[in-house]
Amino acid sequence: MDQTGPSPQTLPPAGASISQQRNEAIQAAAQSAEDGGLLAQLTGNPFFTAGFGLAGLGVGVRVAQRGLRRGADLLRRRMLVEVEITHKDDSYPWFLNWMKTHQQLQLNEKLNASRTGFVDSLLRKLTPGIRHHSIETTTLKHANGAINTAFTLVPGPGQHVVRYKNAFIFVNRVRESKSLDRETNKPWETITLTTLYSQRHVFEHIFTEAHAYALREIEGKTTIWRPDVAAWAKLGEPRRKRGLNSVILDKGVKERIVEDVKDFLASDSWYYDRGIPYRRGYLLYGPPGTGKSSFIQALAGALDYDIAILNLSERGMTDDRLNRLLTVVPKRTLVLLEDVDAAFSNRRQTDDDGYRGANVTFSGLLNALDGVASAEERIIFLTTNHVERLDEALVRPGRVDMTVRIGELTRHQVISLWERFYGELDTTGSYQQAFLARLEELGVIEGENGENADKVRSTSAAALQGLFLYNKENPEGAIAMAEGLTYRLHE
Repeated sequence: MDQTGPSPQTLPPAGASISQQRNEAIQAAAQSAEDGGLLAQLTGNPFFTAGFGLAGLGVGVRVAQRGLRRGADLLRRRMLVEVEITHKDDSYPWFLNWMKTHQQLQLNEKLNASRTGFVDSLLRKLTPGIRHHSIETTTLKHANGAINTAFTLVPGPGQHVVRYKNAFIFVNRVRESKSLDRETNKPWETITLTTLYSQRHVFEHIFTEAHAYALREIEGKTTIWRPDVAAWAKLGEPRRKRGLNSVILDKGVKERIVEDVKDFLASDSWYYDRGIPYRRGYLLYGPPGTGKSSFIQALAGALDYDIAILNLSERGMTDDRLNRLLTVVPKRTLVLLEDVDAAFSNRRQTDDDGYRGANVTFSGLLNALDGVASAEERIIFLTTNHVERLDEALVRPGRVDMTVRIGELTRHQVISLWERFYGELDTTGSYQQAFLARLEELGVIEGENGENADKVRSTSAAALQGLFLYNKENPEGAIAMAEGLTYRLHE
């Protein structure tokens, strides 16, 4: 007969106490662990098995992810190479301009290609164009109030692909909206270029070509810089260089300044060996329209220098900002402080909006010119129409090393300007003699041997040039209108 009940051996004896039953159960469990093993019990538990399996799976996935990441990094280090450019580097605008120009060249090749090989045709089709552009606007304000504005499209922030010499280059331009440049107060930008390690040589070719493009754009031109917060920014497009022969000053004046500047530029080791600060200051003074600013522009062109214009009366200009600007002047750049006398004479004047003139102090200007933090390798020009208003501390040697007066119209200037405008028309010189005689009669210039020099009523070279421009290719008209040069004397 079958017995379905528990085995007699497993039943506790009658009358056993609860503690005895517990001890016997523990002993039975221990005996069971010895017989079947603890591992067998755990593996036999479905909840433990599922949890252990999930934990193992998670560890495996994590290990696989780390392995893939390390493998990708290793592959990237072995097979790829990167170059990073920040917007603080000079090559940053060069490269953006190169990308724009290079894409245009590729588009022209695609349009003009009549017969191309299969590989070239496939590469052209696989190369995507620049889809995201940014607009760069440059504004040039002229003295007559006219404003010229130019727009340029450059590759915008984002990812681009460039093909150069059959190498594909991934370009990533990043603009950090939350990180600002302290000097310009503009977002921080970087460009990262990535290509195969075997194609790394293309970077040298790209930046060489980009530099050549940049030089080509400014070749024969002078860049004008203006203050932008605590740095310098280009003022409009570079201007065509002005030749030194286009500025007519009195005899020997121009040559004396040019010779001194060139001697200074060639004497850097002389200054350093003697512990003398390597900087030079010039003060040009004289009536308005005598050619002070024009000469500086022509000098910059002759030296292949740029010009950085500083206005001490500019709103927001402070001692700290001035000192900073004079410390970070772009290389090969003349600094021009125009009408320096006006910066402090109108400090008490108040505009309609409450602006009370410049915040630059006189001591701040002196410290910026030759203080401890003032820059080396600097050439600075100061101009003024009223030299008598300048403090002696400003024009002392060390701050101003050469003072030159560019004065009223002289006989030498009249002859030089006449030959420039009418030399081809007045081959015999008869009109020139008639014009000089008329100016002597009006008391505008002295006689040929210096007669009546003390009685000359001054006028400027700018006024004479305006007269000649009005009478282009008409020397007789210039003679007839010569009396107009004295109109200011009768006002």
